[in-house]
Amino acid sequence: MSNLEKVDFIIRNAIQRPNIRDEIYCQICKQLSENYNKNSFARGWILLCLCIGCFPPSEKFIKYLLNFISKGPVGYRSFCTERLRRTCANGLRTEPPNSLELQAVKSKNRILFNVTLMNGESLTITADSASSSKEVCQHIAEKLHLKDLFGFSLYIAVYDKVWSLGEGRDHVMDAISQCEQLTKEKGENERQSPWRFFFRKEILTPWHDFKQDPVSTELIYRQIIRGFRFGEYRLESEEDLVEVVAKHCYIEFGSSIQRSDIQKTLSTCIPGKILKTKSQEQWVNLVTAAYAKVPCIQSHSSPLLVKEEIGTMVCFQWPLLFSKFFEVTKISGPSLPKNQLILAINWKGLCFLDKSEKKLLDLTFPEITGIVTNRALQVSKQNFTLSTLKTEEYVFISNESVAIAELVAIFLGGLKKRSIYAMAIRDKKSTDDPTILIHKRGDLLTLTKDEELEFSDNWILAHNERTDKTGAVSFENIYIIPTTVKPTPELMSLLAMSPEDRKLAMQNALPQEVAEEESKGKPYTLEEYSYEYFRPPDKETINKAMFPKARGKSQLWEYSREPLKLPLLKRVHANVDFRDMACQTFAAILKYMGDYPAKQARNPVELTDQIFTAPLQEATLRDEVYCQIMKQLTNNTNSYSLERGWQLLWLCTGLFLPSKTLLPHTQKFIESRRKKQLMAPDCSRRIQRVVRTGPRKYPPHHVEVEAIQQNVTRICHKVYFPNDTDEIFEVGTNTKVQDLCQNISTQLQLNSWEGCSLFVKISDKVISQNEKDFFFDSLRQVSDWIKKTKPTKEGATVTLTYHVYFMRKLWLNVSPGKDLNADTILHYHQELPKYLRGFHKCSREDAIQLAGLIYKVKFDNDRSQLATVSKILKELVPANLIQSMSSEEWKKNIFAAYNKYEKNTVEEAKLAFLRLIYRWPTFGSAFFEVKQSSEPTYPEIILIAINKHGLQLIHPKTKELLNTYPFTKISSWSSGSTYFHLVLGNLMKGNRLLCETSLGYKMDDLLTSYVQLLLSSVNKQKNFRTLD
Repeated sequence: MSNLEKVDFIIRNAIQRPNIRDEIYCQICKQLSENYNKNSFARGWILLCLCIGCFPPSEKFIKYLLNFISKGPVGYRSFCTERLRRTCANGLRTEPPNSLELQAVKSKNRILFNVTLMNGESLTITADSASSSKEVCQHIAEKLHLKDLFGFSLYIAVYDKVWSLGEGRDHVMDAISQCEQLTKEKGENERQSPWRFFFRKEILTPWHDFKQDPVSTELIYRQIIRGFRFGEYRLESEEDLVEVVAKHCYIEFGSSIQRSDIQKTLSTCIPGKILKTKSQEQWVNLVTAAYAKVPCIQSHSSPLLVKEEIGTMVCFQWPLLFSKFFEVTKISGPSLPKNQLILAINWKGLCFLDKSEKKLLDLTFPEITGIVTNRALQVSKQNFTLSTLKTEEYVFISNESVAIAELVAIFLGGLKKRSIYAMAIRDKKSTDDPTILIHKRGDLLTLTKDEELEFSDNWILAHNERTDKTGAVSFENIYIIPTTVKPTPELMSLLAMSPEDRKLAMQNALPQEVAEEESKGKPYTLEEYSYEYFRPPDKETINKAMFPKARGKSQLWEYSREPLKLPLLKRVHANVDFRDMACQTFAAILKYMGDYPAKQARNPVELTDQIFTAPLQEATLRDEVYCQIMKQLTNNTNSYSLERGWQLLWLCTGLFLPSKTLLPHTQKFIESRRKKQLMAPDCSRRIQRVVRTGPRKYPPHHVEVEAIQQNVTRICHKVYFPNDTDEIFEVGTNTKVQDLCQNISTQLQLNSWEGCSLFVKISDKVISQNEKDFFFDSLRQVSDWIKKTKPTKEGATVTLTYHVYFMRKLWLNVSPGKDLNADTILHYHQELPKYLRGFHKCSREDAIQLAGLIYKVKFDNDRSQLATVSKILKELVPANLIQSMSSEEWKKNIFAAYNKYEKNTVEEAKLAFLRLIYRWPTFGSAFFEVKQSSEPTYPEIILIAINKHGLQLIHPKTKELLNTYPFTKISSWSSGSTYFHLVLGNLMKGNRLLCETSLGYKMDDLLTSYVQLLLSSVNKQKNFRTLD
């Protein structure tokens, strides 16, 4: 790891895990205390500086850290103190330091970088680790004497990626770190990352005035001209483009212009592709002709006015190109074609787009009546609620909800402050005072600020459009419309209505055909099923009983955010033991779907365990769970909750079936939603698979839960092989271990997978999977067993990483050369480590030949490694034989052996190796080193080999066979976490072998598998003879 990678590891962990930040500071301070190694001491202070620049300590620890810094080296005291002050002021970073920061800390200097302006100039900016985009933008504004900074943003570009840092609290150094990470991912040196910064206008206010700030206008104008050149802004007609070129020439060269001046200007305004469509002479003629026609040129307008004309034309023609963009997800509200949206906010209003930039919803600022943010349940993002004049209410989730709300509030507030349009919200009848304006509710009033008339703060001069009269109006009687343009009659009509009238008007405006279509395609519910099988609903009031339409909230079969106090089904309700379990299951469903607040964020797998464990154990609860999930999917208008609910139904349909009475209702429920719910067809297919394969035994594995949370219904799993290769295989919820073994065998082109098995390597154990189990059940069984045996802190979430291997387990019918693919992929690579550990009895002559073959497999035709054979003897010769000859003798003999096999292929060498060791009685063994206490004639520590011959006892030093017990002579065995016991002979007179080992579970499983395979073979032969 490079120094930067080490720093990255430490600081990225601290950023992501707040609880360890003080611990990291303490560890660094510990290593700096009384450290007399100059190099270590200097590197420690550099690391401390980098940490201080990225994350602050806790409030409790900060005073201790400041005290430590104050006693540090002179050069670091003020440097670190200032960095800490800046980090505390500007907040936590989101990325570890970049190479610029590392160099700056080493030299204790500030960071310098260039920012390119749209006029082609470049500014050198001074920054530190805490510098925000807002600070950089303000620094640029000061250097340029830019007064109107709003809407200008800092952009960063690397390769083909460009993104805005805005003018807020985003850290500039985080953006550089992201660029370096992209460079590293491309396999290049991060220090050479080709990032570059730009300063440009991102968004315009609805009241933007180009006359207000000439510096701002110049920058925007240069940005527009650059945009024309690179095709960012595309005019519809050639005539408009020529006019822009003519105006640009006028700004650059004045009213008297030469043809050579036009020639210079063409390439700065016109994209290369369009420029090639005509000769240069033709373009010059077109611009010259336009020059004589454009009014602002003929009237000799000031260059600033011409820039304003071009700026106004572009900004109003392409509002989306001067917008601030945010990613949002709609979770409730009126239907839109998509829920994953891009929100563009610009001078015009709010525009919602899909990923292909198709407009789905446009709202002007006068149409927005409110925006509120609040923390969303079950998610780390925040949501915001947008209310419109049409009484619609949309709820969206976004990482930047607060920024969206703040920007909308700024624009609405600014428009109201500057608007000259208002609506009378109540009648004002005639009075004796002629200066008071008479108006009716709904009248459009135009406001004027007349400095000659003196009114109090509660009054303003206005003109009534309906009566054509002017007079004073009270602010209490008017609503100022947030707009810079005259409101339309439709807008005024809506504003004049009460919210209730507006809602009614919107409902009446819906086309009748839409309502008819909705009634035809009405989704199926459990209403009919509930009449017979659900318990009676809670007691209702007289009004609810008399008026069925008022009963909506008490329908047990439809969506509710309230926890259940009793189960849904009568038969579950009748069993006292199941009542609490059913209610706890529903509480977990509510939490998973985000419909009920949790005291702390819960791991989704914990919730799915709580939902599905009980019904897997108790069949009576299965219908209850199906009904609870379908209830929460009925008339649920919250799209986030709906999506999570369908995830639960998808998981449920792969685990177990509903009863025969509920099954047809479940199928109708799913089928009626096929068109609107992408998961519905797959849920139907999963039910049919469970009909064929039977129910699962364990709740969903975390791989299944994580996949469906990403809406992935096809799960792929990596399987590793002994030759250090791996392959990806599709694994379904109902895939059994034997199905996957068959698929692997087909992929590897093996003759047969008999005797092979899948193994799970988890923690420090390698466990064989039962071929008849469901694959994910088997994984779940292993991980649950490990969790039970592994001590953990109470309440802590245990995450276990694991790998799945495909290997040979039983070596009953293995003969080298019989299955070449199995030999080269599995057998050689499984036998080699056992051979090198010295488990077999091997002569020196055999060891020499085998070393030559191993070298051939390892290095093929590369003879250069032969010179250093002595250094790699452990990789070629069994550990117990290395001392039997000197290094030089080994080298000489291995060289000679390699020469014999040099012309062989690697595959042939692997086969030759297997054929040689196949002659040994211990070929294909699983070896276990155990401590025995039952046979005094044997050593205390012995080797036990389990193979096709049975169980062999081996002397650990001489490798001599002490005894062999065929499977027919083994009466019984048992195992535990620390022992393995064996009864040899018959039960009455048999000898007992008592062993101490932590691998008893493996020995037990291996013996059981060999005996089962032998019995299976015997039964097959009997059946075959019977048929004869």
